[in-house]
Amino acid sequence: MIEKRVFGRTGHLSTRVIFGAAAFSDVTQAEADRTIDLLMQYGINHFDTAASYGKSEVLLGPWVKHNRDKIFLATKTGERTYQKAKEEIQRSLERLQTDHVDLIQLHYLVDPQEWEVALGPDGALAAAVEARAQGLARFIGVTGHDLAVPKMHMRSLERYDFDSVLLPYNFPLMQNPEYAASFEALAALCKIRNVPIQTIKGVTRGPWGDKARVRATWYEPLEKQEDLDKAVWWVLGRSEMFLNTVGDIHVLPRVLDAAARFEHRPSNQEMQALVAQAEMAPLFV
Repeated sequence: MIEKRVFGRTGHLSTRVIFGAAAFSDVTQAEADRTIDLLMQYGINHFDTAASYGKSEVLLGPWVKHNRDKIFLATKTGERTYQKAKEEIQRSLERLQTDHVDLIQLHYLVDPQEWEVALGPDGALAAAVEARAQGLARFIGVTGHDLAVPKMHMRSLERYDFDSVLLPYNFPLMQNPEYAASFEALAALCKIRNVPIQTIKGVTRGPWGDKARVRATWYEPLEKQEDLDKAVWWVLGRSEMFLNTVGDIHVLPRVLDAAARFEHRPSNQEMQALVAQAEMAPLFV
């Protein structure tokens, strides 16, 4: 089974591997059901989806309807204004067939202009706060991609006391001195405030570039089990981090297998050898 850790101030004892339901963006209901069965075998009790993840919320709904108490359920709104975010949150609840989510997150909040709108008086944050007051959500988080995201999350935490953050974290990316410094500053603040850090893109090999996209992920994932072991173990080797899984249901079983066998964090030398051997490259430059 996979290790559990208290998910910050929420108090929920979450598996350190969180199911990233972007993997359900474009699969069948039967494929989604089989994947959920696999997640249950590994004891995964924390699911993360979003309104913008294609069919994800719809495919999760039938299972959530009958098993709501088995998981910590998170979704996201990518809207920036109060009214549109309010409508999207309600639509997510309908799709997920539940009367509440545990965590509503402001999705991909990195652009400074969008940030000002979303966290302004008539922004998406107001809709999330209202949803929490109405019992439609229990906690509020913020997510993002790109090199600027750690600094923007710092700004977000200065503006509002968010309950969680989500951002990219992998070995090649952390070799970028600027990103690494801003990530560590964010991690230090999160530790003080008891804000859990969800990490994404942990098993990225690099951008697809000119290669044919043979996986559902918008980045090329690592494929070999031994490579995935190292990438997954490197993230889990930092005890305060949560690992959101890969966005492809066919790679997912290998990620879960790696996490279930976690032993220790690979050394920098081992990771550098993996980068060279697998020809890994930073996703964001």
